[in-house]
Amino acid sequence: MGLVRSGSVDKAALAAGTIRLASGISFLVDPVRANRWWGDKEEPVTTTRLLLRSMGYRDALIGGLLVHAALRGRDTRRWFLASGGADASDLLGGLAVHDQMTRSQQLVGLGGAVVGIGVGLWGASRRRTR
Repeated sequence: MGLVRSGSVDKAALAAGTIRLASGISFLVDPVRANRWWGDKEEPVTTTRLLLRSMGYRDALIGGLLVHAALRGRDTRRWFLASGGADASDLLGGLAVHDQMTRSQQLVGLGGAVVGIGVGLWGASRRRTR
């Protein structure tokens, strides 16, 4: 029931999950500041704040479950896939408004999504560690 021995912890999943969890928490605690960190310099309207918080819940949930699986020595591949899938949905949504985004939003927001997809696919395609 407890944590596994440190040798059995999936360190890559722990790192990726911690980053996603921290990002999600930042969007829940202060969505305006987190939004600025991801490249948007404008003050978001109310509906945008709702979407930022929703993204925060999503990222905190996926990141927390990835961390949980990593610490318990469980198969983390499905959580890597969920993480990459979340970033893929962000990329697809961002591509629809790419021409309306500032250069900073394109580089940080869409570039971050591409990196996240790559990490998710890499993590999902790894052999199961024991």
